[in-house]
Amino acid sequence: ATGWAGRAAAQTLTWTPTALAPDQARLVDVVAELIIPATDTPGAREAGVPQFIDRALANYYDKAQKERLLGGLARMDADARAAHGDVFVALTPQQQVELLTGYDREASAVRNETPDDAHFFLVLENLVTVGYFTSEPGATVALRYDPIPGAYHGCVPLSELGRAWATR
Repeated sequence: ATGWAGRAAAQTLTWTPTALAPDQARLVDVVAELIIPATDTPGAREAGVPQFIDRALANYYDKAQKERLLGGLARMDADARAAHGDVFVALTPQQQVELLTGYDREASAVRNETPDDAHFFLVLENLVTVGYFTSEPGATVALRYDPIPGAYHGCVPLSELGRAWATR
């Protein structure tokens, strides 16, 4: 592996995974950053999404859910080897996106299945999205954040307020 992909594959983790093996954690790191890359806002890596996914697997996922996702990660490496002769993290970004696009198409075809039957990529994509937008950089830099939304008008005549909202 050479270039950017080779450097990514050779990187050592700056954190210690508990549910993921180090090679799985590196794979999750690369995939998360491909799904939400750094632009003028922080990307998934800077937001700590790989660590979020590791914690979710360690603390909240049951054995079957965890095995489905880990099996999907193994499939990603197997598919990368079959198509390009190397593990996913060692591929070029273009090759990685090509494989992810295929998984996204597969996942889209089965989105109406029950959550227990969800395609591994849909689960991974959801974890990346939730992990990112619930992180501090995701919630305060990528999204607009107002800790106390709306204005407070304490003493207002009821006639100015109108009827109560059934839904909003």
